[in-house]
Amino acid sequence: MTLKTVNLGITAALLLLSAAAAAAAGAQATVNGHSLYYLIRGSGPPLLLLHGGGNNVLRSWTRQIADFSPTHEVIAPEQTGNGHTADVEGPFSYANMTEDTAALLQQLHLKAVDVIGWSDGGIIALMLAVRHPDLVRRVVATGANTDPSGLAGDGVGWLRMAPAASLMSSDILMDYDAVSPDGPAHALVVDEKLKQLWMTHPVPSELSMELLHTVRARVLVMAGDHDGISLEHTLQIYRALPHAELWILPNTGHDTFQSRPDWTDPYVLKFLGEP
Repeated sequence: MTLKTVNLGITAALLLLSAAAAAAAGAQATVNGHSLYYLIRGSGPPLLLLHGGGNNVLRSWTRQIADFSPTHEVIAPEQTGNGHTADVEGPFSYANMTEDTAALLQQLHLKAVDVIGWSDGGIIALMLAVRHPDLVRRVVATGANTDPSGLAGDGVGWLRMAPAASLMSSDILMDYDAVSPDGPAHALVVDEKLKQLWMTHPVPSELSMELLHTVRARVLVMAGDHDGISLEHTLQIYRALPHAELWILPNTGHDTFQSRPDWTDPYVLKFLGEP
């Protein structure tokens, strides 16, 4: 056995221990006939964190949970087929994810919640504000799009040509293998579901510029200047919202919160704390 093999074994063991600890610290709710995993940390005004597609709570929000939980009650669910939440039959659906999230908030007896969403989570955050305005106080949406044309470059064409099991990075796959109740082999199914979702949704009945006109909440629209969503599309979202601010982070990609927490977290807390 080589030193490299020993190190890989230690890394895998630590990952499994970390995943087990996270699972033990979380909870499961039954929403719309299936289970949904979520974490709650801290105390104060409720703050909902919505992860990116194919991702999980801790990979998306570890730094933010640490930064926000001293002043807020942070609620962080994992959507169907992501992280600790088992998959269900059928394709992924932003509408279903939104209704699952709303059902969780209702079970927790929460209203007027601040919502931060990244990527797919940003789409769900905006849809919550459209569909359940009583549940939402303020929204921060980063890297969101209202339809597949918002993907930068020929994003849809790239997705169409992408080989199987190519959408989730190796580190995300390690996380998935460690925590998914569906087992490692199901990652192939999730990868294909993500591909189909991103190529075809949101559809107009889920989210559109017209629907954004109806949002009453204040919204901070964020993106990196090298985001996976085109700047033109992000500007359209900002202009469609009646009460919005825009923040384009320089020299930053799609992972705004993950790569720039020293910028994002203080500013977002300031935005949420304004009257």
